[in-house]
Amino acid sequence: MRKSLNSLLVLSLFAPWVVNAAQNDSQKYPVESGEKQVLVQSDHSWNGTIYKSYPQGTPQLTVIKLHIEKGHALPWHKHVTPNAGYVVQGQLTLEDQKTGEKKVYKQGEAFAESVNQYHRGIATDPKQDTVLVLTYAGTLATPLSVPAPGEKNEY
Repeated sequence: MRKSLNSLLVLSLFAPWVVNAAQNDSQKYPVESGEKQVLVQSDHSWNGTIYKSYPQGTPQLTVIKLHIEKGHALPWHKHVTPNAGYVVQGQLTLEDQKTGEKKVYKQGEAFAESVNQYHRGIATDPKQDTVLVLTYAGTLATPLSVPAPGEKNEY
């Protein structure tokens, strides 16, 4: 009983301080909703292929920054889970190996990557290198990228 009384006494002494600190924080940082701009939201990849279900396992999100020298192409590769990219700098041309289809993304644009189809990215801005931020939604056991037979790893 005595411990409970002591605990109540301690709480009553510090409660005003905690409330005051919270009020000071809300004055220091006004609460307001952020401004959202959807860059890409899709159920299919850039070349029209519909996404299927994610692999089973513990989810793992990975975000990487990828630098590609101007005029260079990445090796042919595929991804086994959906992922998305954002062009921070330069220009990226995505090319499908099977169909030859190409699509260009410029600085400030986002794209949904293809899954289980070999493709490559080419840094096609003649003036500067291309820098991408790529987000992968996979599992602990899922590779981010799988090279085509005879190709180097994408990164």
